[in-house]
Amino acid sequence: MRLVLLGPPGSGKGTQAETLAESLGVPHIATGDLFRAEMAAETGLGKLAKEYISHGNLVPDAVVNDMMRERLARDDCSGFVLDGYPRTLEQAQALDGILANLQRPLHAALLIDVPDDLIVDRAVGRVVCPNCGAIYHLQSKPPKISGICDVCRGALVTRDDDRPSTVRHRLTVYHRITEPVLGWYREHGLLHTISGLGSRDEVGARLRAELPAM
Repeated sequence: MRLVLLGPPGSGKGTQAETLAESLGVPHIATGDLFRAEMAAETGLGKLAKEYISHGNLVPDAVVNDMMRERLARDDCSGFVLDGYPRTLEQAQALDGILANLQRPLHAALLIDVPDDLIVDRAVGRVVCPNCGAIYHLQSKPPKISGICDVCRGALVTRDDDRPSTVRHRLTVYHRITEPVLGWYREHGLLHTISGLGSRDEVGARLRAELPAM
């Protein structure tokens, strides 16, 4: 099974992609992990990506596509779940070309759909412990003592990424960039939209329920 998993930041896409890949027995290919592996190995593409990232710039589509081309050509990629790629229409079109050359067509693009307001609500209540990395939510998973980590007793903080204005900006950027990608897969009859409401297990069950119909 060859799948692309799409969804807004905060939708739980990464966790669902990892779980789905494990259940299918195929690689979970996340763009961030791929960048880190290439940079750690100091490959030509890794060095190029590191140069852009170190200057605070986005890695160009051409570099991302080349990394993905190399990864998807490996023997373990007769099936896969892609996470974080494609992000742009250009990347989606490039992926089609890559898979056509490999004679491994995509089976589906699965979109985890979560309303923006809910994503903001989820983020707003999130606090973390900078000492041990424990994560809490003031509504759904509060610490036993307000502002104090249950694990190490450190002071809990709100990350800048979880502030409402930051989350809404990320969602605006996501919709602007990703809508053409959704349109591309919709036109090709590959887009399947799954509700991201409910628990992690409930969303995972909906994703798996889509697979036999494809």
